[in-house]
Amino acid sequence: MTEPTAQPLTSEELSDDEFTAIRELLRDRRQFDLGQYKDRCIRRRIAKRLRLCKVANFASYLKRLEMDRDELDTLLATLSIHVSQFFRNPGIFRILEQRILPDLCQRVRTAKRTRLTLWSAGCASGEEPYSLAMLVDDLAATDLDIRILATDISNPVLETARSGHFDVTRMKEVPPEVISRYFRAENGRYRLIECVRNKVEFLRHNIMTANEYPAADLILCRNVMIYFTRQEQERILSRFAAALPEHGALVLGRSETMTDNIRCYYHAEFPVERIYRRNAVPVSIPAI
Repeated sequence: MTEPTAQPLTSEELSDDEFTAIRELLRDRRQFDLGQYKDRCIRRRIAKRLRLCKVANFASYLKRLEMDRDELDTLLATLSIHVSQFFRNPGIFRILEQRILPDLCQRVRTAKRTRLTLWSAGCASGEEPYSLAMLVDDLAATDLDIRILATDISNPVLETARSGHFDVTRMKEVPPEVISRYFRAENGRYRLIECVRNKVEFLRHNIMTANEYPAADLILCRNVMIYFTRQEQERILSRFAAALPEHGALVLGRSETMTDNIRCYYHAEFPVERIYRRNAVPVSIPAI
């Protein structure tokens, strides 16, 4: 008689020891610490990956993780939440196009600088930084060196972003004239034209563990903070403040807010859209 196949584990059935085993494996091999994320969210996503793999039990999956580096990277991508669209929340991008970017360009010129740096932290598969790149192209600020930096913790996700290929579902907020101008149809998908792809530099960077944050005039970190504990949110927002110049801009997700200990570093310029400006208060970064 054949034994019944065990059902994949749910997030409630994942024991503390099992969670710790995955946490240690990711920390040792990918420098990714699950301990700084909200526990419930992470357990739910581990359970989702277990179900997709159809493993009989946790021990089988842990053995697979230890032997298969591709599966370890796939789990990391699953845990780091890569959901995006071009011009997601169009109102935010209208404000960036009409108000924030022209103002930042003028401030750079007034300061007699030549470089403007825009940073998409947690860039996922690239829709957000590429949306910025299209705005920059339309801005035509040819007197400035505008650098768009896009970072994420998952190398496979970054490789996908670099390719510039996108499914139709990612294009919902893109006007037809923008698609015609910046994209080419390829095998049922769209590919961003090369001159726009080349405006974005993709790098691996973990905002939880990195020793350094790049200096930037504009930081977009949307729908990332909700997965961190309050303590980590404060530390990251403090480090963003240290990376921004006075009047630099920070954009969070619509469901994300400043914690009380961090509000002193920013003022809300467009509160509904979660667009903040850096003020002159010196930054004190909480210890790890």
